Amino acid sequence: MLKELAEIQYLERRPKVNTQNPKLMLLIHGYGSNEEDLFGFADAFPDDFHVVSLRATHTLSPGMYAWYEINFLDSRKFNNIPQGIESRNKLVKFIDEFIQKENCDKENVWICGFSQGAILSYSIALNYPEKVKHISILSGYPEKEFIGEINHQKDFSKLNFFISHGTEDPVIPVEWARKGKPLLDRLNIQYQYNEYYQGHGLNQQNYNDFMNWVLTS
Repeated sequence: MLKELAEIQYLERRPKVNTQNPKLMLLIHGYGSNEEDLFGFADAFPDDFHVVSLRATHTLSPGMYAWYEINFLDSRKFNNIPQGIESRNKLVKFIDEFIQKENCDKENVWICGFSQGAILSYSIALNYPEKVKHISILSGYPEKEFIGEINHQKDFSKLNFFISHGTEDPVIPVEWARKGKPLLDRLNIQYQYNEYYQGHGLNQQNYNDFMNWVLTS
């Protein structure tokens, strides 16, 4: 059943075990999808996780949502930057309010974004590193317009990234995804980067590696 908090609707899988301060796992879907997409991962996550899958804030058509609009008629696939920044800020507000509401562990927040959700996950982590700890970037890339000027006074030391991308991705070229490595290297951020022979999605090996990272991080 859909719930709503901080202007964002969501599905949840509550912890399966009695946990005083559960870990929060936030699932952020891609352009044209919805909260049901990544929620398919929910039961595979550890029992002490409070899993929340969010619905993006802009409606494209029934059942299809976006965190920001994309102009596909423009050869550069123009991103609506103000909408994206607004959505990012709503996601950060959601994290704060959900932690308070459900008494989650604010020192152990996980975010998992796919495609457009992954782009915003980069933005959340690099602008608000104190809000999150583990970040999964699935078929995404670091978009300068959403990250902005990095504040090197902030503490990025606790961040831990899992990044995966398909070498045959026709939506987001793998070359864009590779820009994440030198960026994270410059900030001394821990990460695991993997490429797979796949398109814009997750094949079985990618899924297995992602879940293994979750279980061992």
